[in-house]
Amino acid sequence: MIQSETPASLIMIFGATGDLAKRKLYPSLYHLFRKGKLAEHFAVVGVARRPWTNEVLREHVKDSVLSSIHDAEDIEKFISHFYYQSHDVTDSQSYIQLKDLANQLDQKYSLEGNRIFYLAMAPEFFGTIAEHLKIDGLTDTDGFHRLVIEKPFGHDLDSAIQLNKQIRNVFSENDIYRIDHYLGKEMVQNIEVIRFANAIFEPQWNNRFISNIQITSSEMLGVEERGGYYETSGALRDMFQNHMLQMVALLAMEPPIRLTPKEIRSEKVKVLSALRSIENEEIKDYFVRGQYGPGEDNGQQLLGYREEMNVNPDSNTATFVAGKLMIDNFRWAGVPFYIRTGKRMTEKSTKIIIQFKDVPMNLYYNSEKKLAPNLLVIHIQPEEGITLHLNAKQSGQTMETTPVKLNFANNDVAGLNTPEAYEKLLFDCLRGDATNFTHWDEVALSWNFVDKISNFWENKKAEFPNYPAGSMGPEAADQLLEKDGFSWWPVSNYDIDDCK
Repeated sequence: MIQSETPASLIMIFGATGDLAKRKLYPSLYHLFRKGKLAEHFAVVGVARRPWTNEVLREHVKDSVLSSIHDAEDIEKFISHFYYQSHDVTDSQSYIQLKDLANQLDQKYSLEGNRIFYLAMAPEFFGTIAEHLKIDGLTDTDGFHRLVIEKPFGHDLDSAIQLNKQIRNVFSENDIYRIDHYLGKEMVQNIEVIRFANAIFEPQWNNRFISNIQITSSEMLGVEERGGYYETSGALRDMFQNHMLQMVALLAMEPPIRLTPKEIRSEKVKVLSALRSIENEEIKDYFVRGQYGPGEDNGQQLLGYREEMNVNPDSNTATFVAGKLMIDNFRWAGVPFYIRTGKRMTEKSTKIIIQFKDVPMNLYYNSEKKLAPNLLVIHIQPEEGITLHLNAKQSGQTMETTPVKLNFANNDVAGLNTPEAYEKLLFDCLRGDATNFTHWDEVALSWNFVDKISNFWENKKAEFPNYPAGSMGPEAADQLLEKDGFSWWPVSNYDIDDCK
């Protein structure tokens, strides 16, 4: 049941000394605290291997908050709710000590036995921790018990199934919150509102009026110090299997009968079930992979992927993926969803571009100037907002047309910054709202789709590198669209104008 107010709860963060907790979790919890969205009765236990004390953790949390919010008020009151335990995730004695601390904090803060276990650490420990939480009694309270898990949830379907079995021995599906931080982004959550709250869009949101949909998520940075992790994941597992497929599901799903986690997730599952399965050699017709080589950016020499730290000098790992997805259902039959994501590209940008079909008869066409297509652009990051591209009469005596843009910039109108994705997701978890978390059925279907591609690629040596650092990917990605009569819309040309 979703609660309107945040209940009292104990939050245990496994991996409390790590980068994710420092950069995302502590500032997000502080924002909730300052906005009054964190119940007065709360406590946070940081769990990690380092031999820290409560005081060391509190200073660490304070530094984390002040690094992003220089005028943080009530910071001392906030950090007084934090406690630390040095912990071995494989040792029952550590969990028994953690249980004693948790019971003490239950009494001190009147937490009613409500507990959230946030696993912000290496995924190979997820199953082990979940099992120990049950065996050693940390779930033996009358309150709710929720498990929050970061991606990746497994590295393929088989490992995901095994991990899910371990976790489901302890937690019900309704109490497992698999985080995909893209689902916490303001404009990703806005996809449903744009579609279902606007009569000008929903009747046209189908294959009768839309010619193609493009989703681009590009990064300027390379793998940097994450080379060891990236060698085992690549762009397909790191971005495509979760973030990109989640956006496809939101764009393509049918209207839910009501806005509840069960109904929304059910419609997303139907989309993933309808993805056209592609296997073996036909994968070449639908997907392109790439790996960046050396390049240049404003006179600065950029390393190729194989020259990065902890990367095999003969690596076959893809740092770029472009694909054409077909959804074989009544609404979307024949409409390609083009997706591309990669590292060391021209700029950092995540955008969705919906291209509508041309009007049946162009009364304003002439040989010199083709009528511009209607586009709906959803800007997800770094800017947030919507741009609608229309055609209007050009000023003057003739009936020439000119493209015009109608803009909504969320970061201009709604304030300096929209809430951080983790802040929203933590708030949802505290209230028991799983809408923007990934259901097991979604995880299983996405891995099932991706495994066929990854298995095919792993058995084929690629001609890498095939795009220079600082470009928008390999030429084959452009050809993927050209054979259908389309081309990638350049993300830099569709930035939101200043609309203050």
